[in-house]
Amino acid sequence: MNFMVSASTDAGLVKEKNQDSLMVKVLAIDGENVALAVLCDGVGGLSKGELASATVVKAFDRWFVERFPLIFYVENLYGQLCDDWNLLLNEYNQKIRENGNLSHVSLGTTVTALLLMRDRYYAVNVGDSRSYEIRESVRQITKDQTIVNYELENGMITPQQAEMDSRKNILLQCVGASETLIPDFFSGDVRSGTTYLLCSDGFRHLITEEEILQRMRPDVLGDVETMKKGELELIELNKARKERDNISVITMKVCE
Repeated sequence: MNFMVSASTDAGLVKEKNQDSLMVKVLAIDGENVALAVLCDGVGGLSKGELASATVVKAFDRWFVERFPLIFYVENLYGQLCDDWNLLLNEYNQKIRENGNLSHVSLGTTVTALLLMRDRYYAVNVGDSRSYEIRESVRQITKDQTIVNYELENGMITPQQAEMDSRKNILLQCVGASETLIPDFFSGDVRSGTTYLLCSDGFRHLITEEEILQRMRPDVLGDVETMKKGELELIELNKARKERDNISVITMKVCE
């Protein structure tokens, strides 16, 4: 597989610091291209959120370069990835908690990561940053780990109530601020010509899936410049609608 990749981030209209951190990297291993994208949103109500988000992104970066080539050929790759990512996230959950306690500050971050290889995707999620698959429509891959989404999935509230609920940004857990961390894992088939998009919650609050589809539909992304232009247009659209959070997005297109 070949990939086009791009990433954009903006502090937004209100916050002095950008607490989002992100990376997207393509490696060639024995002639095969593999892409990894990671996006972390430092939790807005906790101090030094940018430190927590950057720490987790760097940990995934090291894992991809140093560890992933060693497990590239394992028979049950999905199971191995789940084990690796669960260990990584729980290790850094403890490290960030301990560093926060020593410094008397609260640290925390969401994380969504997506690996593309051999016609499959593998994703992990903690919190409410999201990974999407875009073909003829937009499909959310990950599930938000929020109180409102939990109640929605369990039939306690309706979709209309969830949309209006003031608690919809309250997380069930995040890396560095949870005593016990339970990541969610996802996998699926990849078709050539598909776009994958990762974003922080600030990117998606005030725009629609139709507006994302219009700019990030695979057939309109002919080159990286168009991909970047679409990201920046959506960021500016969020700002025009007075989004108050940091705004970050990563885009990957699987090419022929």
